Amino acid sequence: MVNKERQAWWRAQEKTTMRALSSPDYLLILDQGLYLSPIDQALLLLTFASPETTYEHLADWPLGRRNTALIELHRLCFGTMLRGWTTCSYCQEKLEFELDSRTLTKRAEDSEMSSGRPLVIGERAFRLPSSRDLAQASAETDPASAALRLVEGCQLQAEGKTPLTTEELEEIGERMEQADPMAEVSLMLQCPACERDCSPRLNIVAFVWEEVSGRARRLLYEVHALASTYGWTEREVLGLSDHRRAKYLEMVRA
Repeated sequence: MVNKERQAWWRAQEKTTMRALSSPDYLLILDQGLYLSPIDQALLLLTFASPETTYEHLADWPLGRRNTALIELHRLCFGTMLRGWTTCSYCQEKLEFELDSRTLTKRAEDSEMSSGRPLVIGERAFRLPSSRDLAQASAETDPASAALRLVEGCQLQAEGKTPLTTEELEEIGERMEQADPMAEVSLMLQCPACERDCSPRLNIVAFVWEEVSGRARRLLYEVHALASTYGWTEREVLGLSDHRRAKYLEMVRA
């Protein structure tokens, strides 16, 4: 690898420690991330959850590692169960789902992503796509051009190599999907209305962002209710434990 590629590769392998978000964190994240792209929202969440890791390092993580870290953040803040809903791809029936996030993190542990080795396909070597690669590829308006840019950006020591063919692109895409199963996660559901099996994609970034932003909005309501009643500042309200804040809110509602 050239020096720049080597530095990005080793940054992606560094270990990090996650922490739960504090009440002020939720409001800061909502303020800073409301109008960001999903890619940047994911990185913003992780900068709060892992403040010792720089934004640049997080941007170099493989997408599967990023998603696994977001699942870990969800576990720390909301528990292990992922509960939500989607729609049937055949009849558009609303489908509720409940998933233990530990089954997802097990997939990451068993994948090639955890080995930290480049992905060798024929005479070419690739690293797994990162948020940085995804952001660059998203600038393309044509899906085929975006896929080509994504793969080419992940190729190591690409100098002197012939252009990739359509068949090679498909093979590389399949191998990357196998090596990093947490980069894109699909649910296995059966629709009770049409009884067909469907596999909608679980958008982990959007799922965790909705949980975090929803908690932030509830905190804003709690600050408003307690500040209006007791004259406390936002800092004083957020400084209360969740349990004590809930008890004060019960008395306000009563």
